[in-house]
Amino acid sequence: MLNCKTLVQQHASDYLEQQLTFRQRIGVRVHLVLCQNCRRFVSQLKVVRSVLLRSPPPLQETQVQSIAAKLHSAHHQRNKS
Repeated sequence: MLNCKTLVQQHASDYLEQQLTFRQRIGVRVHLVLCQNCRRFVSQLKVVRSVLLRSPPPLQETQVQSIAAKLHSAHHQRNKS
């Protein structure tokens, strides 16, 4: 039978991403029925995953530099007035 450590370290993410074999999925589901702590963990992992999937991708270095240049230019124009 699947234990908590194995579920958390090896199967939880794959379970949410539907990357497990049939046998592994059954093992995870049986464990989740029996273990409240792991159910809570998987539930929290779902929330984190959904937030990360909705977040915008990180900016590229060139984008950061472009934004910084625009801010710098706007700051200098504002100080001239």
